[in-house]
Amino acid sequence: MELKNGAFTVQGIDLTKIAKQFGTPLYVYDADKIVDQLQALKNAFSNQNLKVKYAAKALTNLSILKLMKKHGAGVDVVSVQEAELAMKAGFEPNEILFTPNCVSFAEIVEAVDIGLMINIDNISILEQFGHKYHNKVPCCIRLNPHIMAGGNHKISTGHVDSKFGISIYQLPHLLRVVKTNGIKVTGLHMHTGSDILDADVFLKIAEILFGVARDFPDLEFIDFGSGFKVGYKEGDITTNVYDVGVKLGKAFDAFCESYGRKLEMWFEPGKYLVSEAGVFLVQANVVKTTPATVFVGVDSGLNHLLRPMMYDAYHEIVNISNTKGTQRVYTVVGYICETDTFGWDRKMHEVKEGDILMMKNAGAYGFSMASNYNSRYRPAEVLVYNGKAQLIRERETMEDILRHQVEIDI
Repeated sequence: MELKNGAFTVQGIDLTKIAKQFGTPLYVYDADKIVDQLQALKNAFSNQNLKVKYAAKALTNLSILKLMKKHGAGVDVVSVQEAELAMKAGFEPNEILFTPNCVSFAEIVEAVDIGLMINIDNISILEQFGHKYHNKVPCCIRLNPHIMAGGNHKISTGHVDSKFGISIYQLPHLLRVVKTNGIKVTGLHMHTGSDILDADVFLKIAEILFGVARDFPDLEFIDFGSGFKVGYKEGDITTNVYDVGVKLGKAFDAFCESYGRKLEMWFEPGKYLVSEAGVFLVQANVVKTTPATVFVGVDSGLNHLLRPMMYDAYHEIVNISNTKGTQRVYTVVGYICETDTFGWDRKMHEVKEGDILMMKNAGAYGFSMASNYNSRYRPAEVLVYNGKAQLIRERETMEDILRHQVEIDI
């Protein structure tokens, strides 16, 4: 996306024209940016046997999954339903890592029957897995390293109080379960959450993983999760993946040499691949002045972009209908009958009713967390691919709202 001659464009297409063509609210994704991010990660670890498993939960649209498949990524899923979407997009079961949390054992069995690689993150499920499959079905184990990543408790998954992973302090118990049940562990995994700034955190994770790995003789891969930080505002510090590649790659190669054979290095990025590729376009419904604040009310809300309210996430907001006017301070809010503030006290070029506002970094956990709260329709999605804006999800209708309701005689 770039600002050219007063217009914000994606692959040369004016975003206001896209909004006019497809309506608002609207998610727009740049395929070129996704591919660039994927290639940057591959380049950073070009000396390792790298496998990128796209975290589908970030954005599960079939066209996005097909794009990932075309450019050599595998996929990481957290539900059988995501796995089914991935296979519909062309992924083979052996390209899919299944990393659920707190699901029933029945869903684990379903995933095994499909042929997915199972990533187990609690001892109870691991014991049941061993009782049923013994050494017939390999698995991966997700460990909790007790490393707080990113500084935001809401998006960190590796801290001591997290529900994710098997604690490294439970390692003796874990090893007993594995040995007693003859479980073949072919992968180890850690993911500490989002917004990891530098290579040192990955090196700390690696040190723990390498130490644990020596107790597992059948490993084929080590999965370092993801958490690469992307920029949400001007001046944000982001993860230098090339620096991570140099430092972590060197440590990984040294471990493989001491382990006795080369393993695959896995990452499962979601936000890193799609966040900056997506923008969310909304229309200003009202400009409302109160004694304290000037509000811009838009044709969307937390039902379409939940992250600001759920995670205190910052999304830069730009008036793309007016890129050169006088700047004023606004608070941008939604049309949901709740407090659903997209941004407080944001400086923007003067906003008039009917203007199109753009929220940046909306590609990850935007549409995928959308809902029908207040019986509102979920928005449409557009992918700009090969210089053409193409609809990849239709806007919902009342028929979609009513589709699964069963009306009874009352």
